[in-house]
Amino acid sequence: MRSINPSSGEFIKEYLTHSNDEATAIISQTQDAWSNWKQSGFQERSALMLRAAAILREDKEALALLMSLEMGKVIHEARAEIEKCAWVCEFYAEKAESFLADEMVETNASRSFVSFAPIGIVLAVMPWNFPFWQVFRFAAPALMAGNAAVLKHASNVPGCALAIEEIFFKAGFPANLFRTLMISASQVESVIMNPHIRAVTLTGSEAAGMQVASIAGRALKKTVLELGGSDPYIVLDDANIEKCVETAVNARMINNGQSCIAAKRFIVVESRLEEFEAGKTKIMSTLTPGDPLLPGTQVGPLAREDLRDELHDQVKASLFAGARLLLGGKSISGPGYFYEPTVVSDVRSGMSLYHEETFGPVSAIIPVKDADEAIEVANDSDFGLGGSLWTDDLVLGEQLARQIESGAVFVNGMTVSDPRLPFGGIKRSGYGRELSHFGIREFTNIKSIWIA
Repeated sequence: MRSINPSSGEFIKEYLTHSNDEATAIISQTQDAWSNWKQSGFQERSALMLRAAAILREDKEALALLMSLEMGKVIHEARAEIEKCAWVCEFYAEKAESFLADEMVETNASRSFVSFAPIGIVLAVMPWNFPFWQVFRFAAPALMAGNAAVLKHASNVPGCALAIEEIFFKAGFPANLFRTLMISASQVESVIMNPHIRAVTLTGSEAAGMQVASIAGRALKKTVLELGGSDPYIVLDDANIEKCVETAVNARMINNGQSCIAAKRFIVVESRLEEFEAGKTKIMSTLTPGDPLLPGTQVGPLAREDLRDELHDQVKASLFAGARLLLGGKSISGPGYFYEPTVVSDVRSGMSLYHEETFGPVSAIIPVKDADEAIEVANDSDFGLGGSLWTDDLVLGEQLARQIESGAVFVNGMTVSDPRLPFGGIKRSGYGRELSHFGIREFTNIKSIWIA
C-alpha cells in the first residue's frame, strides 16, 4: 500500500500488506481478546474510551497533519475531525450503559425484559474521505457495547489506519481488541467468511456496498451500509436567502466537496433563482484553492486523480446536455489533483449532475416552480441519505421534511452527522443506522428473556 500526497502527487510512504494467513491469525488474536472483553463492565470500558478521547486531543496536530498529507483535507477541517472523534468517544463513554440497559416489558411472565449483549468481532470497511471520523463513529459504540473490531481501511490512507489502531492500544484497551488489517479489496471476502467475524459495517460506494452485502448475505452475517448520497438542498420563496446562500457554500464545500452528506442538488424555486445563483457564485469565486496545510487555504485537492477526472466528465456531460456554467468547470493546472469551485445551473432530469453523486467542489442548481415540484425533484433520486430545506414557515418546513425520502432532513441548516442523532440512509444510500442509541444497538444481540 502506498501513500500519495494529493496536493503534490508525491510519494509519501509504502506499507507492507497482510497475507490471507496473516489476516486470519490477527482475527484469531482478536477473537481471544474479545472472549475476555465481553465480560468487562461499563465502568472499565468507559475509562478506556475516555482515555482514547484524551489521546486524540493530545495528538491532534500530528493526526491532522497525517490526514491532510494522505487525503488532502484542509488542515483546519482535519483538526475539527479529530475533535469530533474525541466527542463521539466521550459520548458513548457516558451514554453506553443507559443505551444498553435492560428494557422491562410487561407480559404474563413474573418478569420479562429485553437485553442487549455483544455479538463478537465487527469488520469495518471504511473510506478515505473522513479517515478518522468514519472509523471512530463505528468503533466507539462497538467497543462500548462489548464487541471487538477489525478495520479494513481505504488503500490510500494506510497511515491513518495504523494510527487509529495505535490510539486504542495506547489508551489501554486489550491488545488485539481493535486491529487494522492491511489488506486489499480482493481479500475482504475471505475475511467476511471467517467464522469469527459476526457482522460487517461499510461506508463507501454503491458497488462496494452491493459486493459486501452479497458476501455477508451468503454467510448470514448482519451488515450496516452507508453508501452514496446526492442530497437535496431546497430553497423556497420565503427563505432567508443571505443565510441560505452562505450555508449552501459550506454544505457543498466541506472536505473539498467529498462528503456523502454534502449538499449536491440545489433545488431552488424560480422566484429566488437569480438571487441564489448570484450569491452562491459570488462566494464560490472567492474561495482559495491550494496546499491544505496552509492556514489560508479554503479548498484542497481531490483525493485521487481518477476522482477528479470522473468529476470533470460529469460536468462536461451536463453542459453538453444543456446545463449552464456559472463558474469554474475545469481542472486547475499544476501539481496535485485540484478542481475549480464550480457552479452549474439549469440542471435537468437526464443530466449527470441531476442523477449521479458528485464528489468534489461542484454545485448543481435545479430550478423548480414551487414547493410541490421541489419535493418531487428531491425524491427523484436513487439516493436517500440527507437533505436540507429552507423556509421561514417552520410548520410548512416540518410538513415538507416528513415528505423527503432520506435518513435525515435539516430545516434551515446543513446536514451533519451528530452522535446524538441516528445516521444512515434509505434506497441506494444503504440501510441500518450509526450513532445515537440506534447505532450502538445495531451490533448487539437483542435478546428477550421471559421468566415464569
